[in-house]
Amino acid sequence: MEPGREPPLTEVKSQPLRDTRLGSIIESAMDAIITVDESQHVVLFNRAAEEIFGRPREEALGAPLDEFIPARFRGGHRELVRRFGESGGQSRRMGTHARVVRGLRRNGEEFPIDASISQVIEGGQRYFTVIVRDVTQRVEQEEALRASHDQIQVFAEAANTAREQEKSRIARELHDELGQSLTALKIDLGWLREHIAPASPEITHKLATMQLLVDGTVAAARRISADLRPLMLDDLGLTAAAEWLVHNFTTRTGIACELVLGEGDLDLPDPYATTFFRVLQESLTNVARHAEAKQVEVTLELEGDAMVLTVSDDGRGFTPGESPPGSHGLIGQRERAFLVKGEVRVESEPGKGTRVELTVPLPKR
Repeated sequence: MEPGREPPLTEVKSQPLRDTRLGSIIESAMDAIITVDESQHVVLFNRAAEEIFGRPREEALGAPLDEFIPARFRGGHRELVRRFGESGGQSRRMGTHARVVRGLRRNGEEFPIDASISQVIEGGQRYFTVIVRDVTQRVEQEEALRASHDQIQVFAEAANTAREQEKSRIARELHDELGQSLTALKIDLGWLREHIAPASPEITHKLATMQLLVDGTVAAARRISADLRPLMLDDLGLTAAAEWLVHNFTTRTGIACELVLGEGDLDLPDPYATTFFRVLQESLTNVARHAEAKQVEVTLELEGDAMVLTVSDDGRGFTPGESPPGSHGLIGQRERAFLVKGEVRVESEPGKGTRVELTVPLPKR
């Protein structure tokens, strides 16, 4: 524009119109919008900011930004704004999901906020604009959900403990009461066969049949007792129970299975020992039922502050994303891992076998 020449009418009117439109947008925003100068004093404070911070605009304008931040965070916030200004970045989020930023209302009440900051240089002066959202309701809902989650976990742990205790009780009664009675009956039948006078072939055959039936019942009682809960898990610990389980799996199925134990103390207290034993038991059951494997390798080892169980087979595998064979058992494994803050991962490919890995962080012992 030439010196002394008046600007066109449209050019004169455009700037006030733009300022009016921008001001209307800022005032109607649902989030608080606060702009401060380089000295971090407020130069813009919209209606939402008045409502969120409980402070009238006339009082807020010119006030230091510190008045809207709890005292313990003021130094760190000033440094954050200073570094942001030096970085030359246009915008960034303040805080993270794990670290909630706090605001301060006029009445001294602290509240959680979600905030982002941007900067602009106008007329040689740097301005910082903070957009603030009150997330009190969201944080309260998250805390309620977390408390509900913790309560459900406590109930689940109690139910699982009660279930394992009941299994242990039944297993011991089967082993001690029924097992001893059947063993005594077996001894008495043997005595009868040796001491009874020579009888008809029908009686001799009947005694032999009864002997076989008692033998089978004794074996069945032992198997059911062990499946419910092997007594050696309580009496001798996890490693002995794992060795028994692997040996029993090979004996039953004919599938070669190797157990590799890492260094260190692998015998854990409950509920950790039960979790590892049950996941191993279910994994081997899935292999026997679905994998068509010829070789299985089981490893149990400490890795830092966690214990890791892996069960790998060379069976037929399955396609990732599809429901694997024995998927209901896998759900049970994950539920057990959840109770001890662990994780179960399954890796598989068609024709390349399956690998189940249980990782559980352990408390300091």
